[in-house]
Amino acid sequence: MFDTGHLSKHEIQSLLDRAQYWEEHWQPGQATYQGRFAANLFFEPSTRTRFSFEMAEKKLGMEVLHFSPVVSSTAKGESLYDTVKTLSSLGVRVVVIRHADPLVFQELADRLPECALVNAGAGSLAHPTQALLDLYTMRKHFKELEGKKVAMIGDIKHSRVVRSNLWALSRFGMEIMVSGPEEMRDEEIEKLAPYVPFEDALREADVVMMLRVQLERHDQTLFSSARAYFRQFGLTCERARLMKPDAIIMHPGPVNRGVEIADDMVEDARSKIFEQMKNGVWVRMAAVERAMGGDFR
Repeated sequence: MFDTGHLSKHEIQSLLDRAQYWEEHWQPGQATYQGRFAANLFFEPSTRTRFSFEMAEKKLGMEVLHFSPVVSSTAKGESLYDTVKTLSSLGVRVVVIRHADPLVFQELADRLPECALVNAGAGSLAHPTQALLDLYTMRKHFKELEGKKVAMIGDIKHSRVVRSNLWALSRFGMEIMVSGPEEMRDEEIEKLAPYVPFEDALREADVVMMLRVQLERHDQTLFSSARAYFRQFGLTCERARLMKPDAIIMHPGPVNRGVEIADDMVEDARSKIFEQMKNGVWVRMAAVERAMGGDFR
């Protein structure tokens, strides 16, 4: 699974239905895929995604191999291809990868067709399982998705979450708009999702999705301080009053409290942020199962 753009509406629906199955029916001690091995290769920092995949794999009954680039042969110059080929040769069934270079996924797929690969984040290009868990969270809350409006607000230019969500949400007839600082806008994204001024987006949206300011991916002089960003584009308690009564708040994490969103709003009654994290395990169980060839349509 490389991105949601490669999945049809039916395939996404099947993945979400399978996630719902696992949420409703999984029991401790269940080991559906006992004896199979998974390896999680994270070349960028991660907490939620890495541990979510590990939980998913273990709930499926799989053995999970821990990988650290610092103490692996990649630190000696071994290519990613050789690393994944080695793991596959050892009997690893699924390889979950997060990497700064989005091109590595297609290269690995072309050269290792026998290996089940799952994209856990590709630079600023794609994060398919995040989009799927976002969609799953919205489906649980709204039931009917057609016509719902989603505002993605913040660092649009560097967000892999935006790109994957655009493909996934549009499959279900959802309307997407973007907003954020002028310096963080993206022309290509705005061909697919219109730019709307921040407070207008808050008024119109059924889902307000605040995005992390990714200082590691751009010039850190864009704003003089985190406080300056928060004053202009943070979701404060006052701004939240502009939202529709039944609108929900989401964030892909990690949350910078007091930067993208006020501390009090993170755990507000309208916030689904921690529910997103919980839902991520069920969605990733379905994604790993699909990568292994599971047919649950």
